[in-house]
Amino acid sequence: MPLEDPLTFVPVFQQYLWGGRRLETVLHKPLGDAAQYAESWEVVDHGDEQSVVATGPQAGRSLRELLASHAGDLLGEAHSQSLGDLSVARFPLLFKFLDAQRVLSLQVHPNDEQAARLNPPDLGKTEAWVIVAAEPGAVVYAGLKAGVTRERLRIAMESGAGAECMHCFEPAAGDCVFIPAGVPHALGAGLLVAEIQQASNTTFRLHDWNRLGADGQPRPLHLEQGLAVIDYEYGPVTPQMAQPTADAGRERLVACDKFVLDRLRAGVHAIGGGRFHILAAIEGAVELRWNGQEQILTTGQTTLVPASVEADLKVASGDAGVLDMYLPDK
Repeated sequence: MPLEDPLTFVPVFQQYLWGGRRLETVLHKPLGDAAQYAESWEVVDHGDEQSVVATGPQAGRSLRELLASHAGDLLGEAHSQSLGDLSVARFPLLFKFLDAQRVLSLQVHPNDEQAARLNPPDLGKTEAWVIVAAEPGAVVYAGLKAGVTRERLRIAMESGAGAECMHCFEPAAGDCVFIPAGVPHALGAGLLVAEIQQASNTTFRLHDWNRLGADGQPRPLHLEQGLAVIDYEYGPVTPQMAQPTADAGRERLVACDKFVLDRLRAGVHAIGGGRFHILAAIEGAVELRWNGQEQILTTGQTTLVPASVEADLKVASGDAGVLDMYLPDK
């Protein structure tokens, strides 16, 4: 059966010590009774972590299964032809929401070449954040201060003063922060974030604020691995400047070799072009229409439009907004 409809998945929740309940109170996710829901993985194909279709003709099938059986429909011919062996290929992007009620660890991710040498091998992890909500005083740590060397950073991390080497700023709701592989970073307490990234989960934890995990022990650090993959020339990171596009109401937040991230405002936007689109409503409600059908996306809802589906997205109000994430041209 070809892929003829957008795909909505069952969220995959992650509970970490820095999480809270805003995935439910702000984004309307159906959480359980635990107190520390940190992440909602909306679109994921990474090992045992699999998005499963919630409704429609493909209900119950995982994203990995759909990739194996419908790679052309899902990705588009240009991207599906580059996958190679479908028995080991994975969907290339991962989209999630994060609720940072406590500061995350200072961490860094490897690039593709570095991650391929790990055991087991993985993809690198370039990512971008869009701030959905920010409490007063909440900060982002992103990139090293100018002039910080590997040895200076090592000494600072070993002495518990690693934050002194990090550039930080107070973001506002709507800000976009681009974090290429090799750039150290951390989300501060009080941030609710949408994140698009490569389909990787490889993180080297540099510093964890001297706190204890759920077992009463310090969480493992990966200082040597992290120091080895940091890009010491990249320097401080600041919010992205949104760029206009030829599509009125579509602004470009990030365009890199791993993904494109756009934000859509009031207007009717064509969704298709021979590639998949991950759409996530981050404020208000929007209407997705295809083949005489329609789907309303409200705040916190995500859908994956396969490359085989041509759709229109109607954003009726300037107060509504949706993220559109897809692969760059081959």
